[in-house]
Amino acid sequence: MRNFNQMDASDISESVRSQAVSAESVAEHFLGCVEARELSIKAFAAFDPGQVRAQVRQLNNGHFKGPLAGVPVGIKDIFDTADHPTGFYSPIYADNRPSRDAHVVALLRQAGAVIMGKTHTTEFAYMHTGPTRNPHDLERTPGSSSAGSAAGMAAGFFPIALGTQTAGSLIKPASYCGLYAFKPTYGLVSLEGVKPLAPSFDTVGWYGRSVRDLQLLAEVLIPGIAQRTDERRPGKFGFCRTARWDQVDEDIARSLDAAVEDLRRAGHQVSEVELPQAFATVFDDHLLINDCEGARSLAKELQARPELLSDEVLAMIERARQTTWEQESAAKKRLATLAPVLEALFKPFDAMLGASCGIVAPLGLGATGPSDFSKFWMAFGLPQINIPLVRNAGALPAGLQMIGGFRDDSILLHAAEQVEAVLRAAD
Repeated sequence: MRNFNQMDASDISESVRSQAVSAESVAEHFLGCVEARELSIKAFAAFDPGQVRAQVRQLNNGHFKGPLAGVPVGIKDIFDTADHPTGFYSPIYADNRPSRDAHVVALLRQAGAVIMGKTHTTEFAYMHTGPTRNPHDLERTPGSSSAGSAAGMAAGFFPIALGTQTAGSLIKPASYCGLYAFKPTYGLVSLEGVKPLAPSFDTVGWYGRSVRDLQLLAEVLIPGIAQRTDERRPGKFGFCRTARWDQVDEDIARSLDAAVEDLRRAGHQVSEVELPQAFATVFDDHLLINDCEGARSLAKELQARPELLSDEVLAMIERARQTTWEQESAAKKRLATLAPVLEALFKPFDAMLGASCGIVAPLGLGATGPSDFSKFWMAFGLPQINIPLVRNAGALPAGLQMIGGFRDDSILLHAAEQVEAVLRAAD
């Protein structure tokens, strides 16, 4: 009997394609996990076991041959789905039933994946939090807007899941919940059928149980992605603390230092990288642009039903009203000016390393903690990966962030495989 809890999506798909296991047995295992824990985790905004079984029956007539054959996947509830409602965690869209799938959802189905349901998000993927709890401690937040996908993964409801990131909505939940996560280079993955927030930053990403799962989904969702190198030389990594390193708790810093030492002992090079002072403005510039674009994206909701918008969204819109067009333009110009400087800093390295979050998951569900260590790199559209850190027994999860150069996604994924191998050996 296969233990699906110990298998990543790549193993599950191969087992289904080879007929070593049936798609039905895979689906029933994960449905059982949902039945056992969903009442306490609250990962799903929409979930129907009958829909799951119907998908398996429909695809089981010789069609489970794709790269994701029979693999259950959770879908963040800002992606349109033809067979599930899409509500954006807003009462304005309580009865919203899309007529077709978002582009990436269609690609997943074509690859043989089984949609397990829609996972809870924050309101319009911003800051007003949903009911989802962290499976590692039910009194703690699972993170920001991709929280339902992350918590569902950590609870064992599915082995892969879709999310998005505008600031820290993918990497932060991955760090809090102990998951592998990949946020590709800005613009590589289609956003058709995804509710926008800040179009300058919005990016589709995903969770998996291994780096090879992240790569597998990249091959499905980024057609034509550059092939990975098979070069086996030691990796060359930078380690960048950014100007917000004072937000990193001592316990997290020790875990990061231990990971760096493990990499060095394994023969990889890790060099400290210090950013020029000009980069200290990036955090505030990202926030300013996010506010202004978020206010424009939600203009129709504000005009139609302002009383149904949360205090958090209304505060964002008010900050945008207080920001001039010239201030927003200046913020965008500063980022554009800094981008080539950052590119030059990345050139000697396969990837940059740093903290995914400076803290473990905070207590309470009303706030999710800062996203500075991910949104800094988001401001430049760079690809990002979270690797779960080796921690002491009983310690809450934390993450090592890996950042690649613009459009160097395949290089980053290869580097992440090297890091994963070292950290797993140290576990």
